[in-house]
Amino acid sequence: MSGGIAVGTGVVKDDGILVRVRGLERIYKVGDEEVHALRGIDLDIHRGEMIAIMGPSGSGKSTLMHIVGCLDSPTAGILEIDGEDVSRLGEVRLASIRNRRIGFVFQSFNLLPRLTILENVALPLMYAGVPLKARRARAKELLESVGLGDRLSHNPNQLSGGQRQRAAIARALANDPAILLADEPTGALDSLTGQAILDSVKVINARGTTVILVTHDPDVAASCHRAVRLKDGLLEGAA
Repeated sequence: MSGGIAVGTGVVKDDGILVRVRGLERIYKVGDEEVHALRGIDLDIHRGEMIAIMGPSGSGKSTLMHIVGCLDSPTAGILEIDGEDVSRLGEVRLASIRNRRIGFVFQSFNLLPRLTILENVALPLMYAGVPLKARRARAKELLESVGLGDRLSHNPNQLSGGQRQRAAIARALANDPAILLADEPTGALDSLTGQAILDSVKVINARGTTVILVTHDPDVAASCHRAVRLKDGLLEGAA
């Protein structure tokens, strides 16, 4: 596997490359200056893999994650998802890919405070055009699967941090995405709750979802099949 540092003990079955990155660059304009967030990244992520992206602040790991998640576009280089070059697609097509192929989990949960968690989890299904009855049934099923079946009518502020993160995971899985992107999913939680969230993510991965985690925590990275480390926009130890 390209650009990998083995840190876990899991064995990944090679079912093909789901995400292929070649020569990826991202340059931001800050006033008259150019900031090179990524400086030519080559990386393959295999179907069914659970991979950690590590590195210090400013290393480019969040930029890489945003590009892989189709939230940002590269300045140069190629990003392929499941064989499709998405590097230069328009916003409408990128939005469709985000909604149907990619699920997002953020450290800050990003749940809408005025909606119940059932409504929060059903939201991606609404954007996908799923009828009300079907999306409520799917949201209920997902919340039950993460142990929140008795909290369907609760608002996010009525839940603990761990419960909100589990609700965020359920929402990320609403459209059965091929890829789950998690940005420091345990960072705002105590160690015990964080481990429970990580265990939930590992179960999701075991069911076939490819998981890409951004983390500073070496223990979280050690739970993945491998880790890649970025520094100054470059991949360290790349093959």
